[in-house]
Amino acid sequence: MAKVLIIDAEALFRDFIRDKLQSEHVEVETATVRDAYMKLLNALPDLIILNIEREEDSASPITENLQDFFQKKKRDPNVGRTPIIILGPVIEREEVAKLIPFGVIKYFTKPIKFDVFFESLGKVLKGRFIVDSTPCVLDLHLNNNVIFIEIALGLNREKISLLKYKLDELIENNELAYPKVVLMMTSLSLSFVDGLNLELLFNNILSNSHIVRTYVKVLSLDTIVSELICGHPEYEGIEVVQNLSEVLTKVVDRKDAKGEATDIIANAILANTEGDEGGMSTVEMRFAADAVKEENEPPSEDNGTTIRVAVVDDDQVVRTLLQKAFTTIGAKAELFSTSKEFIERAINENRKFDVVILDIFMDGTNGMGGFDVLSTLKKSGIQTPVIVYSQAIQKEMIVKSLSLGARSYLLKPQKPGAVIQKTMEVLNAGKEL
Repeated sequence: MAKVLIIDAEALFRDFIRDKLQSEHVEVETATVRDAYMKLLNALPDLIILNIEREEDSASPITENLQDFFQKKKRDPNVGRTPIIILGPVIEREEVAKLIPFGVIKYFTKPIKFDVFFESLGKVLKGRFIVDSTPCVLDLHLNNNVIFIEIALGLNREKISLLKYKLDELIENNELAYPKVVLMMTSLSLSFVDGLNLELLFNNILSNSHIVRTYVKVLSLDTIVSELICGHPEYEGIEVVQNLSEVLTKVVDRKDAKGEATDIIANAILANTEGDEGGMSTVEMRFAADAVKEENEPPSEDNGTTIRVAVVDDDQVVRTLLQKAFTTIGAKAELFSTSKEFIERAINENRKFDVVILDIFMDGTNGMGGFDVLSTLKKSGIQTPVIVYSQAIQKEMIVKSLSLGARSYLLKPQKPGAVIQKTMEVLNAGKEL
């Protein structure tokens, strides 16, 4: 049986990776850097996973304790060749190169994408770790004592498993006694084969002792979700609703919340998609595979390498500005002055887009507005992410847009760079560091 030693890892990463490795029949030992050398000699692992942090007022994350550990390991013939994978902050390439003589074979800049991480582990341990590749977007947001969990595209078992530890971390770091949970899955269309993944999802949410079932609300239009909850005694108390405003009125504590329930949508759900960690968590909720096209997707004229954007707006100036802006990053923007024209191309002609930038209020002479576009896409089963870009400042409009499946909402006017930034966030176009 292969053996791995994890040193100085934060709880979320340590627990998640330990459970994953053990499920793949890999033995796991843990240690701090102070007792790492003795643990190394006793365990004689096949691989060392080392987490490092940059201390305040320190130019390098390689501390004296680490240097001492590296030197002892290098001198010992029993463990000198044991490979090390490091997770750490951004450092210069020259500094990474200095670690190679100590057996460091890979340096991952945090936050890592764990699908790429496990691929590296598989190569070292001479095995293949099974990783669910189901396309899935899973985001967490916190506002006061309300945790919003948004799931789109599909149910990925790896991300659902990681969710358990992210929730534990979020609740502990923010000292939440009895948080309320809103699980948003309006864009998911499920079948009976998703039952096991749904059970894993609900079990992981309820595994935290601070989460009470009556404080969990599920926003879903799928009958499979409601049937599973209604027929499962362990989920008694969880409520499934179909209207976002109805959810918010039930979970928002008026005396604690700042503003009306709809303000939560504008101020929380539209905030940073990575939650309160500010991107400093060790593991990403989004993986490298999220940015990869499905193999069975028909190749486009640009071989699938160019981001294809549909800009649906009756304002010619907006269309022109966004087209020029997307061109600067190598994306291809197709412009539509009417909703009808876009629907004709997207549905009737089956034109593929990676993202849609949509105005809500357009010239209604064609009989279709922005909400009609969202409804039509939803009914047609088209899961292309939509970013609403509109002058509508009414919170009700924001709520309705998100309820109809929009992934995000931007108020006009914005600098073109802000629209591009939000687009890249939605597409998760970040590449492995």
